[in-house]
Amino acid sequence: QVQLVESGGGLVQAGGSLRLSCAASGSIFSINAMAWYRQPPGKQRELVAAITRGGSPGYADSVKGRFTISRDNAKNTVYLQMNNLKPEDTATYYCAEGRWVGRSYPNDYWGQGTQVTVSS
Repeated sequence: QVQLVESGGGLVQAGGSLRLSCAASGSIFSINAMAWYRQPPGKQRELVAAITRGGSPGYADSVKGRFTISRDNAKNTVYLQMNNLKPEDTATYYCAEGRWVGRSYPNDYWGQGTQVTVSS
């Protein structure tokens, strides 16, 4: 059974930084792509960043230059470093695992989410 557990969320002031982690178990982590999504209050879930099994990243335009996705296959963990946070980054952040084919991003397995709140 695949399990994804996010951590690292919290409350931060605008301009601050947070690092999210997502630990995976029960899957062949090293062969799957990983992604971070977020769901702001009252809005739909959206892709934030994704990373291939080889470590090639992709980002939503809204976070380019501020967020960095990375992975450690030895630790079965994916990270999201978030810098220069803005109030509009406030959301529940989810990690996901699966295949990445074109614009079909990883979404086979999901974590429970971690809350990020950015105050102005």
